[in-house]
Amino acid sequence: MIRKRSRLGVVSSFSRSAGSANLHEYVVSSSRWWLDRLGKNASEWAAKRLESAALGIVSVFYRWASVLFAPNPGLCALLESKTGRTCHLMQRGVDTQLFSPAWRQRDSSDHAFVLGYVGRLSSEKNVALLPQAQRELEQRRLRNFRFRIVGQGMYEPWLRDHLPRAELTGVLHGEALARAYAGMDVFVFPSHTDTFGNVVLEALASGVPAVVTPDGGPAMLVRHGQTGFVANDSAFSDAVAAILGDPSLHAGMRTAAREHATPAGWNRVFDKVYEAYALALPHRALINGQE
Repeated sequence: MIRKRSRLGVVSSFSRSAGSANLHEYVVSSSRWWLDRLGKNASEWAAKRLESAALGIVSVFYRWASVLFAPNPGLCALLESKTGRTCHLMQRGVDTQLFSPAWRQRDSSDHAFVLGYVGRLSSEKNVALLPQAQRELEQRRLRNFRFRIVGQGMYEPWLRDHLPRAELTGVLHGEALARAYAGMDVFVFPSHTDTFGNVVLEALASGVPAVVTPDGGPAMLVRHGQTGFVANDSAFSDAVAAILGDPSLHAGMRTAAREHATPAGWNRVFDKVYEAYALALPHRALINGQE
């Protein structure tokens, strides 16, 4: 909320932007434990009702705004249909100096592919797909890889049990995080609920191609076949295997990922935000406390 006070009273403009996840989908994902215990038909019915109710509540909240932003076109369209308000695209930026291939430090004797993940270790991030991907890759007789998982959450003990070769680093920041990204070979992000996917952009800036699902913002960050792949859960390991099995494809994707992310600086993001405010809000001049 932006608030200016003068002798004439309070002049306020409210702006709201969607967070890192679609809230209505996040509610359903976070409730999956008890939804699954209702049985298939009842679970699907309850999930739809819960998502609809959550979306209705969120829509009321967003109708309060004078300026409405969302991080991807699909969510913008949804908010416009539910609120009757114009929604402006507010994507995210990345520090391309910090997140860079220059941080890559790998021992010359280490020839294993590092499949990397950064984020919460929770159900809404669909991290249960990672052990499944490992099993499916091994069924293809691909074993020269390991996971590097950065983050924490309630799924951490479960992942340690199901990915015994994985490196779980906990939460990293700054240069330690930059080094962790740059040391990856493929970034795997199975979430279905992210509205943008900052971590995907950070990985691309680090020269790491990404495999993501078709839902939400991450799919809009990855150029399919150029900077990575967009694949649903059933084809996720196929996409990873395609990169692991083709060194020339992998090398080209690494270069393309960095080039794609380089222009995504924060100055460009905020220029668009300022333009949206200028269009949406009435021009006011507060001089000596008077309009």
